[in-house]
Amino acid sequence: MRYGYFPGCALHSTAKEFDLSIRLSCPHLDLELVEVPDWSCCGASPGHMISEELALALSVRNLYQAERHDLTTVIAPCAACYSRLKSANKEVREDARLMSRINRVVGEEFTGKVEVRHLIEVLYKDVGLSRIESSVTKPLKGMKFACYYGCLLTRPPKVADFDDVENPIIMDRIVEALGAEPVSWSHKTECCGASFAISRPEIVVRLVDEILKAAQFAAADSIVVACPLCHVNLDMRQSQARNKYGRNYNIPILYISQVIGLAQGEAYKALGLDKHLVSPKDLLKKGLASF
Repeated sequence: MRYGYFPGCALHSTAKEFDLSIRLSCPHLDLELVEVPDWSCCGASPGHMISEELALALSVRNLYQAERHDLTTVIAPCAACYSRLKSANKEVREDARLMSRINRVVGEEFTGKVEVRHLIEVLYKDVGLSRIESSVTKPLKGMKFACYYGCLLTRPPKVADFDDVENPIIMDRIVEALGAEPVSWSHKTECCGASFAISRPEIVVRLVDEILKAAQFAAADSIVVACPLCHVNLDMRQSQARNKYGRNYNIPILYISQVIGLAQGEAYKALGLDKHLVSPKDLLKKGLASF
């Protein structure tokens, strides 16, 4: 199965471990990823706050790059990239005048023949749970994961439209296929504060504390994410939450692709697990006898 791959800015920088683990785990599942040639920033969250035209043009330029290289389906693992690319694709497809206007800005002729999908949707719907399960060489028995979807993977529902908006289950089912247990918990789609981490860090610390508290209450060993910004907030802000609220968490935050890679027998450092601030070593010793 051949897909276009849009890593976006984060996966080439602050979320390098997300990129590393995707590139390691996907070949086990017969997923061929072709990086979109000459991709550029999609505008992420700030772009559309500055200019609608700018946000659409940035995303459409990348979709055009995929289209001209015959990449009919593009996987965008970053939740913000996924949301912006898919939203822009939907808007210009549904409005011929808007597409014409944005094509003039971009200077190319995008025709809207590209589909934008998130990694977990492709894993669940195209690869399938049986194929994922058959790739496992080290089942994650005894591990309990809180699958955290955050704001953008299922919202807005008319754009995402691949899982339940309030109670998504795709990552939970993938975790089960790896031999682990997904816990039932209250905060799987609550906001982590996202880029407020820069302008209003006190809000982010409060929201992170609530998410971590909910995961701890559900007896989760770790939180599994599929968004770079969710990861950095939940991983980096635990010490701040402890200092402000007096609760000690020490909960490892893992990307779904890292969890898959571990179950496939890939190495700790190769998956970028050594890059996290909250070390998952104790968790892995509990679940992987050979770690």
